[in-house]
Amino acid sequence: MFSTSRIHDPRRASLVDSNERKMMEETRRSFDKELNDVQQELVRISIGVAESIPKCTNVLIERDLSTAEAMILADDDVDARIIDLEDRCIQMLALQAPVAGELRQVIAALKICAEIERSADLVVNICKAARRIYGHEFDPNLRELVLKMSDQARHLFSEAASAYRDADASRAAAIDDMDAFLDDLQRQFIQAIFESHAGGNIDLQVAIQLAVVARFYERIGDHAVNMGEKVRFQVTGWLPEQSGAARHLERATQGSTTVGEVGSLKENR
Repeated sequence: MFSTSRIHDPRRASLVDSNERKMMEETRRSFDKELNDVQQELVRISIGVAESIPKCTNVLIERDLSTAEAMILADDDVDARIIDLEDRCIQMLALQAPVAGELRQVIAALKICAEIERSADLVVNICKAARRIYGHEFDPNLRELVLKMSDQARHLFSEAASAYRDADASRAAAIDDMDAFLDDLQRQFIQAIFESHAGGNIDLQVAIQLAVVARFYERIGDHAVNMGEKVRFQVTGWLPEQSGAARHLERATQGSTTVGEVGSLKENR
């Protein structure tokens, strides 16, 4: 006769529950470790990108082509590390199905990967621009402004890396305000380029390349701002798009009311 005693054995059920708890705890520890490893690696890469900004500026100022070539080649390493981190983030999403704050952490890491990779590409672009204007001098005022843009871009990116490392939403929010100074430096630099070209100090091709370089520094600052926004999202769930969506909804509501009022006026004529 078939016995159901083993099926309903409380000791067996307790053992199964214990094994399940152990598996869940092990899965939790594995997830926590993987997420922490990804975050630490992101911080290391972002600090490396921040440190590369003054190096590429020195390449531009000193016309150091050997260092330019080395930095261009080194970007392959950044690309490989970023691809690995993106894959690991996708694996965590697919296999661990994180929720709430943990989900925000994985999504933030995945999005920050893109900001870091693009910033590293901009550093490479500055090195390539240095090769294109090799042999050309530019006046001291332009050199001074390049150094200021470089220092501010480095500062912004370092702040973004630190805010991410410390999960500091307030520090991350301040990056947007600091970016305004870099934008102003870019405008000053463009004006100085026009003046230098008009004075016959640089030819047109050099002027164009320097204007593009200024744009590269400005874009690095923008990526730092974006990183700060991802940190704020990770910590608080805030998204910059929420403000825009609210404004759009308000305009849409006002617009529909206005249309209704216009229709009413037409009917009363």
